[in-house]
Amino acid sequence: MDAQQLMVTASDGSQLAVTRWSAPGPAVVLLHAGVADRRSWTTVADALQGDGLDLIAYDRRGYGDTPAAADSSSFTHVDDLLHVMDELALDRALLVGNSMGGAVALDTALLHPDRVSEVVLIGAAVSGMTDEDTPFDWEPDDASAPLMARADDPTVADDDRIRALAHLWLDGPGAAEGRVAGDVRALFEAMNRKILAAAAPDSAGSAGVDAWTRLGEATVPVLCTWGDLDLPCDVPFYKETARRIGQGAGRVLPDVAHLPSLEQPVLIAEMVRSAAHH
Repeated sequence: MDAQQLMVTASDGSQLAVTRWSAPGPAVVLLHAGVADRRSWTTVADALQGDGLDLIAYDRRGYGDTPAAADSSSFTHVDDLLHVMDELALDRALLVGNSMGGAVALDTALLHPDRVSEVVLIGAAVSGMTDEDTPFDWEPDDASAPLMARADDPTVADDDRIRALAHLWLDGPGAAEGRVAGDVRALFEAMNRKILAAAAPDSAGSAGVDAWTRLGEATVPVLCTWGDLDLPCDVPFYKETARRIGQGAGRVLPDVAHLPSLEQPVLIAEMVRSAAHH
């Protein structure tokens, strides 16, 4: 499929960068992680060529080719997603969300279930996620804690922050640094250089949904998955998300960390194909 590069104008005039691999068939919107942009889905789309899917990936504000929102903007990521869908004439879509993209997918499914056919979560955050109502406490493990500290320290040089981010999210904190190398690592570094430069606040675009306490209200099918090399301190939240949506144990993806679309695009393509065509 040939990729179309589009700019969609949001309701406040902001420009959202969109890639569309168009084909007649079910619509699938791919929502990137907070340490990635729409380019993280390119190899997944390549693996889905010929599957009859209308694939869309776009950069949220402050990522990739989409500028950060102005301080005065009252946008929400959910509204931006619906605006992209409206501009591309998509009535409903399968939402595939990695990390923070998963939170956007869940918020949209709760607020606008008529626009969502299904949700596939990959190492997903959840709006309002807290350990105050769980039998476990969030505590960074010994491998993750120093990487988190270095990655979040604005006084550290960008190259060193990106190196910590790559070890934490791409390799997995318990794996050897550089486990994922070559073009994939170079892409991760390029995406995060843009993210650090944009410096969009994490709280920007919140739709104000306490999805964590409302997961049981979801009326669309939700599949919860995560990589077995992801941050150990976050895995209990993924398991709890699966439990609250009624999935049971959830699905663990072997030999990948937080960004499996970069590591094993064929594996993610198989999940998307199965969800879209079942």
